[in-house]
Amino acid sequence: MSGPEDRKAASSYDRTGDVPMSSSRIVSLIARREILTRLKDKGFIVSSIFIIVLIMGSVVFQVLIQSGASNVSVGVAGGPEDLSAAIEAQADALGLDASITEYDDEAAAREAVETGQIDAAVIDAESVLVDESLDEALGAAINGAVNGLALAQRLADEGLDPTILQPVLLDMTALQPAPDEAGEKALVAFVSILLLYTLLIFFGQFIAQGVVEEKASRVIEVLLAAVKPWQLLAGKIIGLGVLALSQLVIISAAGLGVAIAFDILTVPGAAIATVVQVLGWFLLGFTLVAALFAVCGALVSRQEDLQSVLLPMTLILVAALVLAITAGQNPDGSLARVTSFVPVLSTMVMPVRVATGSVAWWEIALAIALMLVAIVVVIRVGGRIYAGALLGKGGRVKVKDALAAERVS
Repeated sequence: MSGPEDRKAASSYDRTGDVPMSSSRIVSLIARREILTRLKDKGFIVSSIFIIVLIMGSVVFQVLIQSGASNVSVGVAGGPEDLSAAIEAQADALGLDASITEYDDEAAAREAVETGQIDAAVIDAESVLVDESLDEALGAAINGAVNGLALAQRLADEGLDPTILQPVLLDMTALQPAPDEAGEKALVAFVSILLLYTLLIFFGQFIAQGVVEEKASRVIEVLLAAVKPWQLLAGKIIGLGVLALSQLVIISAAGLGVAIAFDILTVPGAAIATVVQVLGWFLLGFTLVAALFAVCGALVSRQEDLQSVLLPMTLILVAALVLAITAGQNPDGSLARVTSFVPVLSTMVMPVRVATGSVAWWEIALAIALMLVAIVVVIRVGGRIYAGALLGKGGRVKVKDALAAERVS
């Protein structure tokens, strides 16, 4: 039995009952139906939350790793008055965020080390206490500070000015983008591609499953009595596309916000630009992949048969992910160049090439043009298969039979 949303989407007339609704109105109603149906689906909500938690968890995990590796705590008992400041300065030069605590005697410092309050304790600028082992970078900072102060004191004892050993600071001009910026762009691109791949698989499956459910429940017969197959296909793609893009924007914004807040990204502008271009490629890729998944779903009438027809599309997306990872390692290689122009594959490969290498503007334009051509072809040919296969019953429908049925209808 069809529900109120199905009957509303199936009605091709306005409220007066006399004037047929425009195609855009019909498509918008179907898109609205898809959005509301999925938002009421507990499985969809749980899966969406799982994806968001997974992505955000990976970002937080990265924050914890980086913060744990750069934050150190040192205790100082005795020694020169400026020992604490010297250790802090040396640690800062080595990229460590050092917290210095001064203790009255060795016993207090030893207890702090034993209880895990501090990582190491410097005693009278002569020895270092640690619980198990001393971090290499922290050891270098302590040794540098102690030896620097000792050398300065010896020079002063000899009547020499310790400042004669201060290093000369040179001005540096970078002729190429900073490695940190390039590395961050590559990292953001890789994470974005993983997210893009996950959402393409996730929402592609939902489109295919929705088509099979409608065929099995005969809802499709109610819908096709009033709307055209291409309108139904377009509404499904737009409706789920809005949900998918919304999820991608929310996850990307949250991930970037956390990364910027915890100083994981030193060049936020470059990372944001990378995410924006991935969003653009997602729109193109989703339109093409969603149409293909919908056509695959129309070829079968049972959920048990769905995975077999979806296997080729799944393998193509897996190949695209693998090729994107390869392109990140060698963006100017022949394999990366060629696959960045192949529709579906280019959805993941081209953003990685742009983020990690030098890509000419015409390459990007050509890849986009080829994607648009592929979308038009798939919608025209795939739309015919979709229309001919929707009313097929009793098992898997062959492509040639679907095309023949569409011509007869």
